[in-house]
Amino acid sequence: MNKFQFRNLLVFLFVLVFVPKGFSQSDRPNIIFILTDDQRWDALGFSGNNIIQTPEMDQLAREGTYFENAFVTTPICAASRASLLTGLYERTHGYTFGQGDIKQVYMDESYPEVLRENGYYTGFFGKFGVNYPAFQELFNEGDSYDRNGKFKDRRGYFYKTIGEDTVHLTRYTGQQAIDFIENSPAEMPFMLSLSFSAPHAHDPAPLQYFWDEGYDTMYQNITIPDPNLGDEKYFLEQPEYVRTGENRTRWHWRYETPEKYQHSVKGYYRMISQVDSEIGKIREALNEKGISDNTVIILMGDNGYFLGERQLAGKWLMYDNSLRVPLIVYDPREQGGVRKSEYALNIDVPATILDFAGVKAPKSWQGESLSSSKLTKRKYFLFEHLWQVAIIAPSEALRTQQWKYFRYINDPDHEELYDLSVDPLEVNNLATNSDYQSVLKKMRKKMEKKSGKYLKAKKE
Repeated sequence: MNKFQFRNLLVFLFVLVFVPKGFSQSDRPNIIFILTDDQRWDALGFSGNNIIQTPEMDQLAREGTYFENAFVTTPICAASRASLLTGLYERTHGYTFGQGDIKQVYMDESYPEVLRENGYYTGFFGKFGVNYPAFQELFNEGDSYDRNGKFKDRRGYFYKTIGEDTVHLTRYTGQQAIDFIENSPAEMPFMLSLSFSAPHAHDPAPLQYFWDEGYDTMYQNITIPDPNLGDEKYFLEQPEYVRTGENRTRWHWRYETPEKYQHSVKGYYRMISQVDSEIGKIREALNEKGISDNTVIILMGDNGYFLGERQLAGKWLMYDNSLRVPLIVYDPREQGGVRKSEYALNIDVPATILDFAGVKAPKSWQGESLSSSKLTKRKYFLFEHLWQVAIIAPSEALRTQQWKYFRYINDPDHEELYDLSVDPLEVNNLATNSDYQSVLKKMRKKMEKKSGKYLKAKKE
């Protein structure tokens, strides 16, 4: 008996003894949640990008439900991933960089914990991104890893091995997913969380972006168009702490010359295309095992990304570049080809996962299932980036269908107000315009009420 047979025997015995009657793979779907790192909403062919090649993601969008207005509530990986685990806003769960471990009280109601308690076989592979000492106890199978920061070159992405071959992290993560699928117990439905490090730049390295050599020629003969709002005047309109902050530092790393810009955007696209290829291999593994017709796939980015707009890089700010992400839900049991314009948030993903599993979401969660009719009633919502660090100014925002209001927490007198109905690129700041002071006051008051509500929900 090999290790997989032995493990599956133990799982089978567990199912017989502990799993409630009526729970089986036949009447509950397998669920795969794929999270990419720094993939903005339009880095996807289906979104209308006619340069990037993402045929597998596009197919999921064509055959499933594509959310045209999907956002993260916090534009930074640590806090956003904590929200994806817990279904809570950042100011409620209180987790971001530099805050120690995420509180156990929130992880006790995280989606992997709830699913395991309700008969799902769970796995996680890739960038967990949240400090949590009990990671190994959270999943039936788990391997948490990210880019290797000890290396300031391609080895940041090329340090894991399959057999005797050193492979790119994207290939490694894809193979772990395939192995999990092939060896998952037939007696239980599974929930696989898959978190690619790509297309995140390898920050310590001068070249920033690394991909498999098979993608070297992809986009080679294409000239990437200049970014929107790339003129210096849009940069100079930013407050001093943004102009001298990390968004500008990383712009120098990636985009400050035409050569750097072409290299970086093409590298970013190549890395997304490589993730796309792994998704194709994962779907083939589902087909080979005969479970593709009962496996739901959810795809999302953990935050948005600046590709040189306003002469900035990274994320963190309250502009849509930082906040808007791709979101696709593919359910092979349902009619596909659906596009939804309702606002969808990262905090909705855990409730959606439990909804597919037939499990009631914890009352403390602040999101809604993406299939809920309540989504159509979402008229406004909060954005926040609360990490207090010198190089990135913390900020908060409120968005409605027409308006976006935001301010910097340490400089509340600097406010920005945009009429998104006529200014989707957020160029014309109306906060100091006398004609819009009533709108400004209304948005400010609404944001303070909303943020206060989520702060009160915090558990110590």
